[in-house]
Amino acid sequence: MDRDARDRAAGTLLGAACGDALGVPYEYGSRPLAGEPAMLGGGLGDYAPGQWSDDTEMTCAIARVAAAGADLRTPDALDAIADGFLEWFVTGPPDVGVHTRAVLTGLRPGPGSSARMRDRAVEVHRRTGRSAGNGSLMRTAPVALAHLADPDAIVQAAHAVSALTHHDPVAGEACALWCLTIDHAVRTGTVDLRAGLARVDPQWTAYLDESVAQPASSYARNNGWVVAALFGAWAAVQNASSYADGAVAAVRGGGDTDTVAAIAGALLGARFGASAVPQRWRTDVHGWPGLRGDDLVALAEATTEGRSKRARRCV
Repeated sequence: MDRDARDRAAGTLLGAACGDALGVPYEYGSRPLAGEPAMLGGGLGDYAPGQWSDDTEMTCAIARVAAAGADLRTPDALDAIADGFLEWFVTGPPDVGVHTRAVLTGLRPGPGSSARMRDRAVEVHRRTGRSAGNGSLMRTAPVALAHLADPDAIVQAAHAVSALTHHDPVAGEACALWCLTIDHAVRTGTVDLRAGLARVDPQWTAYLDESVAQPASSYARNNGWVVAALFGAWAAVQNASSYADGAVAAVRGGGDTDTVAAIAGALLGARFGASAVPQRWRTDVHGWPGLRGDDLVALAEATTEGRSKRARRCV
């Protein structure tokens, strides 16, 4: 990876976190948006200014495993991710999605934790009849970094990590498509959602065709659903002239603002790079597990370096 690609990889995690913290104050209308959005805190979890929410908290649990150089498809890596989710959950986060809370409640870390978590996800899906919310898409960015330039591994890992909490394959496909798009952006510096369409169900092509020219706000009513969240984020990203331009558009879209802006922010960071994230946001952003913006950059750098080492071992 050249210097620009490394900057874009670093921007993926930083971009997700800054989008998250920028959207926190306005989630589901918890504060009226007047003028430019800002990292004011509050929201549904009474967060501190600049604090990221469960979107980035769960992202960090995955990123820590990815930064250790793990292949995220392996049982050991999935157990470590599941343990990270549970470590986070027992801290009593101020805002946890209803579905994710139902899956994690009562589980304990330890050997086989990922299998137990998947079993619980299946149980919750059967009981409620649905598990295609946006809760696995919001955290998926580290999967792309862990398996850059390996689309088969990206798809497999995205599905595996999504299925820890979201049994519906639509959620897994959304994660795979978004991770493939992030991978493309890191490697090329361009965004193209169609780059991954051949690896997901043809229905996604129909979704994309229907979304043409739709603004992010058109998805606000139901962007808790993973498909609407993805296309709400894509609407904010596809014509953005800068990281800030896209992140603001995602927040202005309304609805689940922190999650949509986190999803969009990951791809915007992969497109424009960490260096394009406004310094005031990079300085202010922080959250569980005691990290700040520069720590996310370091996690992303460690992940891409770990991926390179793993690839060299396989040659």
